[in-house]
Order: sequence, then C-alpha cells, then structure tokens
Amino acid sequence: MNNPDAYYQRSEVSNSDLTALKELLHPRPMFGDREAAFRFGSIVDAIITEPSRVDFLRMTIDGEPVDEDEFLHAREMQRALRAEARRDPFLAKVLELADTQRFMVNKAQEFENGGFHFTLDTRCKWDWWIPAWNAGGDLKTTAASTQAEFEECVDFFDWDRSRAWYMDIAKSNKDFIYAISKKNCNIFKLYINRGEEIYNRGREKYEDLAFKYWAFTL
Repeated sequence: MNNPDAYYQRSEVSNSDLTALKELLHPRPMFGDREAAFRFGSIVDAIITEPSRVDFLRMTIDGEPVDEDEFLHAREMQRALRAEARRDPFLAKVLELADTQRFMVNKAQEFENGGFHFTLDTRCKWDWWIPAWNAGGDLKTTAASTQAEFEECVDFFDWDRSRAWYMDIAKSNKDFIYAISKKNCNIFKLYINRGEEIYNRGREKYEDLAFKYWAFTL
C-alpha cells in the first residue's frame, strides 16, 4: 500500500530520515516482520486519521484492496479507540478537534551539538494537531500488551525522539501518544511536557543524529 501524499517526496529532514541514518550507523537485529508491521500500522493510521482514503465496504485504501483479516483487525482497534474516548475526555477532544495528517516545515531550524551550532531544513507530519492548543500527538500500533511494555517501546523504538522532534518543529510545549495494542486492543497513553525526562531524552537523541546527518551531507 503506497501513500500517494507528496509529503513523503519532500527534501527536508524528517524523523524517519534520522531513523534511517541510525540504522545505517548502528545496525541491530530486527525481530518479526518489519514490513508487515509497517503495512498494518499504515492501515490503522488511514482508517483512524484519513478515512477519506478508505472504502470501508470494499475494504480498499486508495483503491487498493487490503487483506481482509488485517482490515477487520484494524477496524477492531479503531472501535477500541472510540470506546476509550467515551471514558477519556482528553482523547474525546482530540478526536473531535484535531487536524489529522497535518504537515509542518521549518526552514533553517537551529541545532546545537557540544557547543557547535548548525541548521537543517526539517519537516514532520502529525497524526493529530490541535491548533487551539498549539499541541499535537501521535497514534501508534504496538505489540505491547501492558502499559509498562508500551513505555519500554517508547525508548526502544525512539518514539521519545520523534515526539521531541515534532515538538521543536512546532514550538509546542506539550505532546502525547495514544497506542493501541495489536494483541488485546488495550489503549496505552503517554503525555509529554517540554523540560521533562521523556522530552529531554528524545531531544538528546535527535540532536546527536541531526549533527551526524548534517556532517554526512556536507
């Protein structure tokens, strides 16, 4: 399934570019079918945040057929998120108010690494962005089955780096992640504030990779 959005053809540096550089510099064993996990996550993202791309009767996205089992699983996860919103007023407001799949570009964003200053053109694309709050957040699918396992994933998969990257492009002070378990449809939550541990850890990660990216592209 190919997302036709031209955003992915843009030249500014994204968090995904930093991930690709990290994997080049520090390869590590991959567990499970990464391509399948990415495809399924894309299906869930489309159903929840870009339903205009989805034909729910024919089970297609952008006109392309989706595996029935995957589509029905994604729909089950969508229903779990909606059920959670009935218990979680914050999530309910996110689903009501947020712009979905909104992208931002920051030309000549300033970075600092060990006292050395440099700039990069950067970009990001939000699953949810709420202009009135000047804040947004991310939707994740996860193999975690508990909140503790989910929080381990935040560090292992560098989701903290992603959130700090997005926050600094948008100059936002707050951020959040809602994750849906692929195993049991449980909903996990993380709220992030500028200056706190998760933000600081994520920023440290991206500043290191941004410097290496800048150096490699000289």
